[in-house]
Amino acid sequence: MGAQVKRYLMYVEQNYSFAILRPLQDAIVNRGGEVAWFIAGQEANRNLISETETLLSTVEDVQAFKPIAVFVPGNVVPHFFPGVKVGVFHGFFAGKHGLDHFNIRGFFDLYCPQGPNTTNPFQNLAKKHGFFRVVQTGWPKLDPLFKANNSHGKANESAEIVDKRQDKPTILFASTFSHKMTAAPHVFETIKRLSQTGEWNWLVTLHPKMAPEVVAKYKSIEGKHLHFIENSGVLSALQQADVMLCDTSSIISEFIVLQKPVVTYKTQSNGEHLINVEDVNEVESALRYALTKPPALMEKVISFGQMIHPDTDGLSSERVLEAVDWFIEEGHKGLKKKPLNLLRKYKIRKKLGYFKF
Repeated sequence: MGAQVKRYLMYVEQNYSFAILRPLQDAIVNRGGEVAWFIAGQEANRNLISETETLLSTVEDVQAFKPIAVFVPGNVVPHFFPGVKVGVFHGFFAGKHGLDHFNIRGFFDLYCPQGPNTTNPFQNLAKKHGFFRVVQTGWPKLDPLFKANNSHGKANESAEIVDKRQDKPTILFASTFSHKMTAAPHVFETIKRLSQTGEWNWLVTLHPKMAPEVVAKYKSIEGKHLHFIENSGVLSALQQADVMLCDTSSIISEFIVLQKPVVTYKTQSNGEHLINVEDVNEVESALRYALTKPPALMEKVISFGQMIHPDTDGLSSERVLEAVDWFIEEGHKGLKKKPLNLLRKYKIRKKLGYFKF
């Protein structure tokens, strides 16, 4: 008899989870494994599951599927699902949530952080709590980006957003949705004016939870030199842009690891790797400065990239799967029991309508 096929479950609560988990799915299929998806709650769109993917609709379906591991780009996961519970993170530590990024809620067996600035705190937490392991793997979401960069191809199959034959710099504006932290309403007039000059190409992508009226404003100025990018096109936009304009969002880190400069407006993610401005009138001059890629700045950009995501081979998904294999064979030995977590467990049961014991 041949070896038993390994089965894995993708646990989704938000639409952004798909881009994080699909590279893992590709790696599993390449290994001869099987993948199924489970969507909890109402916030993620079930229509984003393709015809070739398997969606399980009940807890009983998940239990019958018997995954050896459950991958979660979030903070909680049903404890009654079979398999190793693996935290793969929904973003980089951006500073905007403070230490919430490092909250241990007692659901996971294994965390797979992206780089030393997340791994080191989690290693300390693992020693303190004793009921989970930590293996630095890199972030699966970035695998297509690095693979495209390494082969000088495209980050996905969508057409080139920007006509590079125009030989103009491309600026990517990305913004978070939080009313207190978003730059979108404040820099709108500046972006509108600069896009109308035609000197630079502009790509604009806004957080899925951005206020609809702000999204509508930016879509209203689309034209020859400004393109609005939906979430599915973000990887291509990251790849094609020369400089990013942002506020306080973890997408900054996704750009920095490509060794490109970022201008921020009133950011809470402080650091010497960023060019931060507090006055909207300074945005244009900061972008011009960033486009020159000053050596002192680029040194800081590269150094920060090494700290948050040193692996640029596009093989993070493979490392996550290897970490799961290791945990099943060796890593689980000697771990303490997880905390009871009765209230959180009750909330999950209530959310899924599952009260069988």
